[in-house]
Amino acid sequence: MIPRYSRPEMSAIWSEESKFQIWFEIEAHACDAQAALGVIPAEAAQTVWEKGTFDIDRINEIERETKHDVIAFLTNLAEHVGPEARFVHQGMTSSDVLDTTLAVQMTRASTLMLEGIERLLIALRTRAYEFKRTPTIGRSHGIHAEPTTFGLKLATFYAEFARCYRRLRAARDDIATCAISGAVGTFAHIDPAVESHVAAKMGLTIEPVSTQIIPRDRHAMFFATLGVIASSVERLATEIRHMQRTEVREAEEFFSAGQKGSSAMPHKRNPVLTENLTGIARIVRAAVTPALENVALWHERDISHSSVERVFGPDATIGLDFALHRLAGVMENLLVYPKQMQANLDQLGGLVHSQQVLLALTQAGVSREDAYKFVQRNAMRVWQEGGSYLDLLKSDEDVRAHLDDAALESLFDLDQHFRHVDTIFDRVFTDQPATDAA
Repeated sequence: MIPRYSRPEMSAIWSEESKFQIWFEIEAHACDAQAALGVIPAEAAQTVWEKGTFDIDRINEIERETKHDVIAFLTNLAEHVGPEARFVHQGMTSSDVLDTTLAVQMTRASTLMLEGIERLLIALRTRAYEFKRTPTIGRSHGIHAEPTTFGLKLATFYAEFARCYRRLRAARDDIATCAISGAVGTFAHIDPAVESHVAAKMGLTIEPVSTQIIPRDRHAMFFATLGVIASSVERLATEIRHMQRTEVREAEEFFSAGQKGSSAMPHKRNPVLTENLTGIARIVRAAVTPALENVALWHERDISHSSVERVFGPDATIGLDFALHRLAGVMENLLVYPKQMQANLDQLGGLVHSQQVLLALTQAGVSREDAYKFVQRNAMRVWQEGGSYLDLLKSDEDVRAHLDDAALESLFDLDQHFRHVDTIFDRVFTDQPATDAA
């Protein structure tokens, strides 16, 4: 991922320095386990820790000749360790190192992304309570539907990202496995105790059964989870983009002093951050299909998955991590305009209360079919001519035969729509904590 859409903390996980350091630790811990089993001398294992280091430029130089990255690393490691290096990597295959390293990287990446979701959840909760009873129009199909509150809008996103948090935590647990089982996973030349030791030291669990590699269904589920989270990011970003449209202008991204919206039009205030998030979501989701296709490999292993993971492993995690923190920042600084929300809600002269009138007429003895006809014909006049929906209803003889002016006026009270706001907030923010047992 390019630096523009990267956070240093996440990029560091996927750096060459970090990767080779993990490789070294896996090999050194394996030597410790081998020494404990009496397979190699204890002094050799100690020497690996004391003298073991690596030089990235030298590894790359060796790889240009060997065309094999793990062999290049082991060769360079041996140049530093000396004769005792012959005990390194005994009974292991390259994928033991590569797959276990990838598991470590994805686990660490998941922890950072979980922190990003936590930050976003805090922002959503704070703003939801801030606007808990701020009236705004609810829309379906992009058309005014019925009143809601801006706090309830944000509560829906909080609940969604709470689910994202739990899914990612489960995906992290599922991906955090270690395989040190040899060429085809049979432990023919290495004791399973080595795998258990390395797993414990690297913060992983053991892979119950592997071939030459860790099964790729784990990876597919991991990247599918990232794809779902990216779609949730896009849903919130899209909502903000819609609210920032000039014709709506209910909320907008913070516009800092000195910021420029357009090179040609000085008046512009564009939703660039949320538009960026929409684009990044596409990049993250682009990893899902290749991850699914990586599941079906030939026999005990081929390397068709390898090149794919080297690209989208870093890109998807770095991109989503960046997106989560950018979205959290957007929500923390979001400019909200309650007066404009009220103005938009009132724009159609009270049409948004049509269902309350429909139900009241049926309660007063009118058939649903007739009630719908009475309500709709007056609503269509407002659509076409403007004016007050309440006034039209008051002057409709069929409506007045069942509802007097006072009854009609009571149906245009916003409180009817907001009487269960507390119940919903209790469900979202109390009954289902976002990060329970985290």
